[in-house]
Amino acid sequence: MSEFTVRPARTADVRGIHRMLDPYVQRRILLGKDLVVLYEAVQQFQVAEDENGELVGCGALHVMWDDLGEIRTLIVADDWLHRGVGRGIVEALEESARQLGLKQLFCLTFEVDFFTRRGFVPIGEHVVDPDVYSQLVRSPDEGIAEFLDLAHVKPNTLGNTRMLKTL
Repeated sequence: MSEFTVRPARTADVRGIHRMLDPYVQRRILLGKDLVVLYEAVQQFQVAEDENGELVGCGALHVMWDDLGEIRTLIVADDWLHRGVGRGIVEALEESARQLGLKQLFCLTFEVDFFTRRGFVPIGEHVVDPDVYSQLVRSPDEGIAEFLDLAHVKPNTLGNTRMLKTL
């Protein structure tokens, strides 16, 4: 079995992340991101690479509030599924979250079993207090709109499960 390593993403990884993302965007599993948006967010990403330096997975940690973050854009190449890549990326993102002082992680996913095994639980609609909600609702970020379960993102989130983990 081939080995992989997980490391922080570099700008040289962005086009590879974009290539991995595109099939999931086409199938309406993940939201599309322009290259410029990925470059702007490169510091949020962890990537997994094989022993030849080829990207085999990625994931990002997006800070939403003082104690709340989101795991987003988690992708594992088909050939690398069920080989620990997703788990390795999530563990690296959780470590980054702890270093930032986050206490909770959100995800919006079709992969409920995977995230349940990582300690995430499905959540309802109201998971932040009204004062925090009033601040978060001002964000232009689609991921925050998905977290808040706002009506304008509902067509993008059909079939997804909103999940939360306390670190």
